[in-house]
Amino acid sequence: MRIVTALTLALILTGPALAAGPNGGQVVMADDHPVELVVTDTGLTFFVTEEGGQPLATAGLSGKAYIQAGGKTETVALKGAAPNRFVGDLKAPLPPGARIVLSAKVHGHGLQARFER
Repeated sequence: MRIVTALTLALILTGPALAAGPNGGQVVMADDHPVELVVTDTGLTFFVTEEGGQPLATAGLSGKAYIQAGGKTETVALKGAAPNRFVGDLKAPLPPGARIVLSAKVHGHGLQARFER
């Protein structure tokens, strides 16, 4: 019983990251929305879904990604794309240990998701 409790506590303390998402990226829960981040050398794609797994419409919306790496912070403008994506271009590949925060307003409420590479 202690092993299970210690493991559960360790998972809670390390953050809300879940298993890899359907697109192969890291998934976190943000305001009851699963958000998956897929990173390539040239861009970021955030997939946002409803709590029940349905795509959350993002076409026409915008947001920002804040990237902290190497003691610097970069802001990446994100565009909403159908059916449930926010996409943005990177100036350079992200280094290991980079921290990424998605900040967007979706259908009347703020959405923030935090990731670590």
